[in-house]
Amino acid sequence: MALIEYIRHFVRKYYPQDHLYLAGGMLGVVVLLLFLPDNDEKGATVTSQTQIAIPVQLTESRADTPPDYEIDDFVVPSQPQSAPIADTIVPAAQWQNVEVKSGDNLSAIFSKVGLSDQDLFRVLNSSEEASVLNRLYPGYQLDFMIPEQGELEQLRVFKSPLEGYLFTRSDTGYAVETILKEAELRQSFKVGTIADSLFMAGQAENIPAVHIMEMANIFGGVIDFILDPRAGDQFSILYEEQYLDGEFIGTGEILATQYTNQGTTYTAVRYTDEEGEVGFYNPEGESMRKAFLRNPLDVFRISSNFNPNRRHPILNTIRAHKGTDYAAPTGTPVRATSDGRVTWAARNGSFGNLVVLKHTGGFETKYAHLSRYAVRKGDRVRQGEVIGYVGATGGATGPHLHYEFLMSGVHQNPRTVHDRLPKAESIESAEMDRFRSQTAGLLQQFSNLNNSLFLTINQPSAD
Repeated sequence: MALIEYIRHFVRKYYPQDHLYLAGGMLGVVVLLLFLPDNDEKGATVTSQTQIAIPVQLTESRADTPPDYEIDDFVVPSQPQSAPIADTIVPAAQWQNVEVKSGDNLSAIFSKVGLSDQDLFRVLNSSEEASVLNRLYPGYQLDFMIPEQGELEQLRVFKSPLEGYLFTRSDTGYAVETILKEAELRQSFKVGTIADSLFMAGQAENIPAVHIMEMANIFGGVIDFILDPRAGDQFSILYEEQYLDGEFIGTGEILATQYTNQGTTYTAVRYTDEEGEVGFYNPEGESMRKAFLRNPLDVFRISSNFNPNRRHPILNTIRAHKGTDYAAPTGTPVRATSDGRVTWAARNGSFGNLVVLKHTGGFETKYAHLSRYAVRKGDRVRQGEVIGYVGATGGATGPHLHYEFLMSGVHQNPRTVHDRLPKAESIESAEMDRFRSQTAGLLQQFSNLNNSLFLTINQPSAD
């Protein structure tokens, strides 16, 4: 009873009588509305909420009508999208094109275009050629033909614009065809003048970086591209460009190149011998490929020369510096200066990460302080092949390459030893007619291009 009296007292105190009358009236109206019957279709107010499903009718004529849009390329982006790609509308009989990005994997790519792991398994087990899918690299192109959701009819895998495979669905799995396209080759001729370095001058003329580096390798036996070049040196290069269906797709081979250093001109022309070996020779048939390259790096500066009486920068004592130090950014490729066999590719005290190559004729070269290796012990390497990358391991005070050259176990100055090395090989006399026949027209064309363009460049401007 005390509780009831407390409630009555609370209501009278906080809810005046006129408020209670108003609330009671509103409650009565609500109850009345709940018991009113619904009106017919012609009537007015609908008191209950109704959901109406509106079907989408697809007639036969509509299904056969082509859509009013086209999807030429369907590229799966590397970043996740707000909606899964499998839910995206793709018109029937359209290719979905996926360019492989860094970090992509095959299972995720199949999933993004609406295919299952079972579809992936069937393709991977269709043939030996399907193993290409286990070694995807950024830039590979995968084209999916999926006429019906979840059914892979065809798959094209392009390793390059010119090479790939076509997988076509069959009763037993997928049949495989090799795709080989032939590019149209066009020649490109460029000239440049040295102001700072060969690399900078080549970039200024829009010469592909790979060809600039190859030029340095071609002339690497006769020109030291750190000490020899001078401002005003001129160079030219004739190389191929590849086109497919009228579109540029990449560069081809260097056909001929020339470098004029301090008044001396060196010319190199491409030649393929009877065994299919490709090399560069001067017009007289002498190989540009010397026994050893003058430098193991393409981009560098010399921070310390060979010096038997050098004071050690850390120990502060007189200790012979038995090689040459090339300062270069970490990760700069280091190249073998000659053909040889890897006899060491591991850590070695103050040398840090060290690669040692043994060459024919009793020669040996060492490459120290590497950040990482590109070869293993026992590997055979060719001149110019990348064997490691510049680092600062071991006793290095900064990123650089320490390069040593030994003859019969005795250290030599890498900067001057080339004058005592074997001379370059020449075309055999019995093969000279073949050499001239293959290179004469190219050399004449190259000479004409040089004469006309250099004449224009060197012609004094009219005042």
